[in-house]
Amino acid sequence: MPADPLAWETLESDVAYTCPGFDIITQTVRLPDGERTDFDFLAEPPSVCILPFTDDGDVVCIEEWRQAVGRLNHGLPVGTTEPDDTNLETAARRELREETGHEATTFEPLVTVEPANGLADSVMHFFVARGCDPTGEQQLDADESIRVAPQPYDDLLEAVRAGEVRDGRTVLAVSHYELQET
Repeated sequence: MPADPLAWETLESDVAYTCPGFDIITQTVRLPDGERTDFDFLAEPPSVCILPFTDDGDVVCIEEWRQAVGRLNHGLPVGTTEPDDTNLETAARRELREETGHEATTFEPLVTVEPANGLADSVMHFFVARGCDPTGEQQLDADESIRVAPQPYDDLLEAVRAGEVRDGRTVLAVSHYELQET
């Protein structure tokens, strides 16, 4: 099958910078008009975002300091997959447990998106978790500052509607959940 006429041809690809969690990739590409140029993007492992419900309908939200925007973020548990994860649900279970100290009885896939495919190769897999109960302590990474902040789903939904929640992953999870529920 011939390539799409809009496709770019990758001529070279190198890791320009690496750090824990992501790499910056520099590529030399040929554009459809034949011109050569450089293109840089962020490369990271796939990640998971969990919309975790307790049996009484609360959502196990978190509050986390986000240095890049210099403020406290109200949102959902999120994390990257790790090499020893056997599947995406394994990663979602681990991230929920590590960030909130909660475990869930069921996980259902919600949606998979490329949240910033103009500048990153990120792929985020969203899950709805049900039957969440606190079963232990948080197991935070050294660079995480997280407070567990459960709240009724309707309060979270209203905060998303009002633009009070700025975390894109949370907005996307709640919005997609609403699309599937209605």
